[in-house]
Amino acid sequence: MNARVVRLLGLGLSGGGGRVVVGVAGVRAQLQRDALHCVVVAGDASPRTLEKVERLARARGVPIVRGPGAFALGHGLGRPPVQAVGVADAALARGLVGSLEE
Repeated sequence: MNARVVRLLGLGLSGGGGRVVVGVAGVRAQLQRDALHCVVVAGDASPRTLEKVERLARARGVPIVRGPGAFALGHGLGRPPVQAVGVADAALARGLVGSLEE
C-alpha cells in the first residue's frame, strides 16, 4: 500500500497546479485555508509534526493517511525526507483514502 500512496502522490506532484503540497508548513497553511482533501503523514513523523498536522486536519474534517517513512516518502517524490504531504485534488484524495480500504 505504501508504494501505491507514493506513486499516487508522485502523479499529483508531476501534474502541477498545486494539487499536492509538500512539507509541514505548506500543509498547515493549506489546511487553514480549507484547501486540502487529504493529508498523508510519514509513518515515522515526529510527535511534534503529528500534533501540528493531525490535530488541524481532524479539526477541519480532513482524512489522514499514514504513509511510508519520511525518507521513502520524500524519495518517491524526488525530494529530501518529507513528513507531511497535503492533497488538494479531490479525485487524488479519494484514490489515496480508497487505497486504505483495499
